[in-house]
Amino acid sequence: MFKIISVLLVGVFTMLHCVSADKVTYQSAQFAQDKFVNSEPTEQPKLSKTLAIFWRYIREKRHNASPVSSIPINTLKIADIAELTNNQVHIIKLGHSSVLLKLAGEIWLIDPVLSERVSPFSFIGPKRFHESPVDVTQLPKIDKVLISHDHYDHLDQQTIKQLAHNTEQFLVPLGVERTLKKWGVADDKISAFDWWQTTTNEVATVTFTPTQHFSGRGLFDGNQTLWGSWVIDSQHGKIFFSGDSGYFAGFKQIGDKLGPFDVTLIETGAYDKDWHDIHMTPEQSVQAHLDLRGKTMMPIHNSTFDLAFHAWSEPLTRVNQAAEDNSVTLATPIFGEVLTIGAPRQNQKWWLSVD
Repeated sequence: MFKIISVLLVGVFTMLHCVSADKVTYQSAQFAQDKFVNSEPTEQPKLSKTLAIFWRYIREKRHNASPVSSIPINTLKIADIAELTNNQVHIIKLGHSSVLLKLAGEIWLIDPVLSERVSPFSFIGPKRFHESPVDVTQLPKIDKVLISHDHYDHLDQQTIKQLAHNTEQFLVPLGVERTLKKWGVADDKISAFDWWQTTTNEVATVTFTPTQHFSGRGLFDGNQTLWGSWVIDSQHGKIFFSGDSGYFAGFKQIGDKLGPFDVTLIETGAYDKDWHDIHMTPEQSVQAHLDLRGKTMMPIHNSTFDLAFHAWSEPLTRVNQAAEDNSVTLATPIFGEVLTIGAPRQNQKWWLSVD
């Protein structure tokens, strides 16, 4: 019981951690009354609601919150990444929403969180179910790191500090650049984006697109940074990365403007009735994929940390059924497995063999 309560206390503290934020004004359509806002009205987390959720955690009986047996992973070495072809797009899930891409010879990371816990502390808080497929200290030069928003399970201080000197460029939402600078990332390596802003180089065109979520790492910095999703359009494939979001009309808008997509990496996990505006159910995730005009859907944001009330494997079970019901091609690779756009593969329901 002490272990459970300790984890939950840190979970609440992660949301309410007393970090002060100097107020900054941004010239953005999303910035109003000293904070960033969603395009549609959404219920924002309040202290009373957070405490009610914490009380629910204490009282509610939970089943299969974490796996008993080992989650399968494919351990990656630098040589494995180097051997991947340069004329295809390769996608590797590293855990939760962390993804490694290799495209046109470049190596990119999205929302890299490779630490043991998602918490302001290294000794307590939601802990990984599995090892990372790759050691961050062994990674080769990283060309780009993309961040979707500043929550602890998407922006990890330890990982960013380890990547700071080995990464050419960080692409982040408005406001997050201030956090990276505090962590030692050089100013000339950081580019901050508003929704629909784009950057292009010889490898790909990258666009920061809307989501329905919120931001903040403490009690006093709520919605002081922007949140969003990423579109990566390269010669050999087009990818959508959702970050975190509730279901909203923006997915269809993105699909109409920038789709179709070869692969959509869609948040599928950490959902609940108490925060339905800011996280999708698996069925809504499949609908988002359809709105985006995606070809193959890869569920992310699951199977690494215990961040909600549902069983650890429920997101994959439900999204698999929803995909079948809607004739959606689903890719559920194990962590560290390479998915190559356009290459044939046999999908495995690996979670069914994990207790």
